[in-house]
Amino acid sequence: MVVLVDDFGRAVGTEAKATVHHSATPLHLAFSSYVFDERGRLLLTQRAFGKRTWPGIWTNSCCGHPLPGESMESAVRRRLADELGLVASSVELVLPEFRYRAVMADGMVENELCPVFRVTCAGEPVADEAEVAAYEWVEWVDLGVRTDLSPWCVLQLKELAALGESPLEWPVADAGRLPAAARMGSSGRVDR
Repeated sequence: MVVLVDDFGRAVGTEAKATVHHSATPLHLAFSSYVFDERGRLLLTQRAFGKRTWPGIWTNSCCGHPLPGESMESAVRRRLADELGLVASSVELVLPEFRYRAVMADGMVENELCPVFRVTCAGEPVADEAEVAAYEWVEWVDLGVRTDLSPWCVLQLKELAALGESPLEWPVADAGRLPAAARMGSSGRVDR
């Protein structure tokens, strides 16, 4: 299930992930993560060719949707483990208010409130082939020459560039700026 949100970022319901993406995809809660290793290299991933949205496209390390009642940090950690077999050393919020809408050539729409996280991990990924077709570690400065990235990654890179040249030194954002639906208390309820 994914969490549907209104234009103010408040939870307004849920829908099955299998049916939420179509030509009129409702606004829903998601996340993007950028995984860095101890050398400061970024993990780029290629989406599996069987995925419904943007199959085969290169993108940031890991994206996903928090389950109803799940904190954003838990969702990031869960998806990193599921998709890439990685255990995060740290998960830090860097872009709390990122939002985008993108349309595929076939009319499929992605429409997300999508906070962005910087993650550090050690070790090599063990990719789930149903999620990730390939991966590569790249230097942050080399991303500017890539022309094969997902639309959300391109938009996020513009905002991330404003945080500074060294990703490991980006400031951690105030979690109070997250959409209301993404601010989870320990009870699992949405804090308003």
